[in-house]
Amino acid sequence: MKGLHIYTGDGGGKTVAALGLALRAVGHGHKVIIIQFMKGRRYIGEYKIARRLYPEYNIYQFGREEFVDLKNPSDEDKKIAEEGL
Repeated sequence: MKGLHIYTGDGGGKTVAALGLALRAVGHGHKVIIIQFMKGRRYIGEYKIARRLYPEYNIYQFGREEFVDLKNPSDEDKKIAEEGL
């Protein structure tokens, strides 16, 4: 469970896989940081739970609430993503 894990690709399962591993790590006493690109929704569960699990679990989101057109991302979407790097 140590190190950097990156989940990419089309379709579902990326967030669920990342959160499952993160929850296990926190349960074993590790600190976890989740960084989400293309997500800027602070009302979703993985963001809201951070208040309860802090300081072992932190989440940072770099994106707008609207969906990103992956074939033609806006300049704003690119700028926000770069801020997360």
